[in-house]
Amino acid sequence: MRNIVIIGGGAAGLMAAASIDSEKANVIIIEKNARPARKVMITGKGRCNVTNNCDVPTLISNVAHGGKFLYSAFSLFNSSDTMNFFESRGVPLKIERGNRVFPVSDKAVDIVDTLTKAASHAKVINACAKDVLIENGAVSGVKLTSGEFIRSDSVILSTGGKSYPLTGSTGDGYDIASRLGHTITPINPSLIRLEIKEGFCTRIAGLTLKNVTLSLYKRGLKKPVFRELGELLFTHTGISGPLTLSASAHINGEPKDYYAEIDLKPALDEKTLDNRLLRDFSQEKNRDLINALDKLLPKNMIPVIINLSGIDPHIKVNQITKNCRQAIINTIKCLRLNITDFGPIEEAVVTRGGISIKEINPTDMSSKIVKNLYFAGEVIDVDAYTGGFNLQIAFSTGYLAGISASKTE
Repeated sequence: MRNIVIIGGGAAGLMAAASIDSEKANVIIIEKNARPARKVMITGKGRCNVTNNCDVPTLISNVAHGGKFLYSAFSLFNSSDTMNFFESRGVPLKIERGNRVFPVSDKAVDIVDTLTKAASHAKVINACAKDVLIENGAVSGVKLTSGEFIRSDSVILSTGGKSYPLTGSTGDGYDIASRLGHTITPINPSLIRLEIKEGFCTRIAGLTLKNVTLSLYKRGLKKPVFRELGELLFTHTGISGPLTLSASAHINGEPKDYYAEIDLKPALDEKTLDNRLLRDFSQEKNRDLINALDKLLPKNMIPVIINLSGIDPHIKVNQITKNCRQAIINTIKCLRLNITDFGPIEEAVVTRGGISIKEINPTDMSSKIVKNLYFAGEVIDVDAYTGGFNLQIAFSTGYLAGISASKTE
């Protein structure tokens, strides 16, 4: 019977093991952590956004990098297959806003336990892989950091990326693949908070804005590369929250080549907003401007807006001109933020970059360089937006790699 070694017991590795018929191959999972799928435990704030309830074209359209490459994997094992996988094993699921799928229990541990049980026919070795060894251009085994050698007919590399290193994603797979001759595309964070140049963030750190529109622009282009309504959070050095994470996935190259704009009142056009200001000001005629916007804006946001509008905060409301109102409106509708950098990759939800998809066969996840070597999950240069799409990538590529490795003679 053939031996298949899976390096990395995360979502992709466990799904790969689960897809392999135990009567066709002996399966060994090499996992450095005492408990597998540590990163799955923290996804969705501990609730685990398992997948997104959508069709294959929608899955592909929500992949920021490498969507077409994933067509075969998504077609073989799509979001419906993922849902059936867990529900048929006793984990009821629910669909929330944006077709996000969660366990009814809101407990990621239910997903992890189910994956682990589905892969229970595999032998788990608590160790760290150092290298995949090859003979005559084909996989021959895996060498551990302890020096031990494990013979293998096929290897699936599913070590994850570099985000959340405490869960075991420390970039080991990149080094292993690189030594085998594979190209590693630049590693960057994705779905991550953004650092911005403007210093006012420090004064409003912790402020959450709901129902605002965030637009992301690449310098030199008029059309935004991202625009969405939702929620964001100011940090001491920039912005975070759901909108920011989604926007970060659209940054290709240097973050400093992009800037963001926030519309604080997207439901109001400029004329309606001006009428709102006139109405509020009519009730506050003798007050200073700094004390007359509390019905329109969060209290700690008011000094920021007034300062950026270039107006004296202590001007009396009854002295405010049409031009002053227009300056306030312009700032509220278009609060500009100059991006300087991503947050640290250790905090990123997923890693952008990895093993080049040009060197992987999309129909079976096999290496084009080393025979009987396969890849799955975040170690590959593919990443998606928020909403369960990245876990679906892990499940789909893991499933395809598993059945492909078990078919190899």
